[in-house]
Amino acid sequence: MFNTSDSNAVDFSYAINAEKSTAFSYVKNDLEIERAVIVHCFLNQVRNEEDLTEFKLLAESAQVDIVNILTTSRKTPHIKYFLGQGKAEELSSLVKEKNIQVILFNHSLSPAQTRNLESLCQCRVVDRTGLILDIFAQRARSHEGKLQVELAQLNHLASRLVRRKTGLDQQKGAVGLRGPGETQLETDKRLIKVRINQLKSRLAKVETQRQQNRQTRQKAEIPTISLVGYTNAGKSSLFNRLTQSNVYAADQLFATLDPTLRRLTIKDVGATVLADTVGFIRQLPHDLISAFKSTLQETCKADLLLHVIDCADPRQLENIDAVQQVLQEIGAEEIPNLLIFNKIDLLDNMRPHIEYDAQQRPVAVYLSAQNGEGIDLLLQAIQAHLKNEMVELKLTLAPAQGKLRHKLYELNAIKAEKIDDQGNFQLHIYLDQVQWLKLQKQENLHFR
Repeated sequence: MFNTSDSNAVDFSYAINAEKSTAFSYVKNDLEIERAVIVHCFLNQVRNEEDLTEFKLLAESAQVDIVNILTTSRKTPHIKYFLGQGKAEELSSLVKEKNIQVILFNHSLSPAQTRNLESLCQCRVVDRTGLILDIFAQRARSHEGKLQVELAQLNHLASRLVRRKTGLDQQKGAVGLRGPGETQLETDKRLIKVRINQLKSRLAKVETQRQQNRQTRQKAEIPTISLVGYTNAGKSSLFNRLTQSNVYAADQLFATLDPTLRRLTIKDVGATVLADTVGFIRQLPHDLISAFKSTLQETCKADLLLHVIDCADPRQLENIDAVQQVLQEIGAEEIPNLLIFNKIDLLDNMRPHIEYDAQQRPVAVYLSAQNGEGIDLLLQAIQAHLKNEMVELKLTLAPAQGKLRHKLYELNAIKAEKIDDQGNFQLHIYLDQVQWLKLQKQENLHFR
């Protein structure tokens, strides 16, 4: 899962491109499952076991063998080890006894705390942020996703570089230029800075392309619906159910990383674009939010957010708060949203239904994406949120206007049709007012 490291440094390796010495890549070794111990510190009087359970699922998602779980309680973190001195020494003994290869902390550690623990335990230490980054690195499939993950990794790594044990400085060979030169640490920092700039430049191009696609949809007045929610809430299963797709969906954290967009046609709304996005989690690393900015723009620019919630999760209220916090961070808190309580099949005596507010607008839908119960109610609720004022009228088209007639059929706007004695098409149409105004501009229409 993680790279081998000495006790005083976070190890990483660079593959220097022969043609461009400034290019490098972060190298991971996934050849074997590593033995790990999980460390969790309860920092208040209430022992929140759910946090520890969730972190255990994260560790399993990272494909490690969890040998032991070490817990302790403190009022405040220890400045040197995060844990107390005694617990840190107990952890060191456990590492030697169980032949542990990596220590996973369910907390964000400072670079100094990480180095101190590695020195004491002679073992690699990975905090919560590092673990989430590693999972993202395993799941990234698209070119954009890999760029985003690498950028987040390097931003996290930049503050954790330390001097190597080699002690070898770079030397300049010309007369009058000999001296200490650039240390290996300075070289590493410079290479990371160059690579970060390269990644930002590439992602800026991706964002430009995404922006052009969004502008095209906006000109065509095609609304965008974005699925958001806590990780493993069932967003991809719902996406597949709505669009008849086969996007990867699994009962694991961060099964979806790369965004997927599909066309969806909804009655009285017409063509829409449905976007499946990465799931959120408590204490989502800010480096990830920054790196995935272009992906999250699909959420920020959406016309409607479908906030998918696992209603069988005992922490559903906390999960909702965590998602709302991330939406606020990316500037999407003002976008209209519809709560989707998924997995009702896991609850007793729960039937699909819609909840309405005082104005009789849908605010929540209860359904099961797994077996399809309540999907029709969801489409009904989306229709109520997105539908525009509808136009119903009678339209007469000459035989030569077959192209316009075909377009009306594509819009599913023709409710009835007959041909008069002159061969004209007598149409009874019902369509969105926006679409109707657009057709009026494109064609010289005569109707009654």
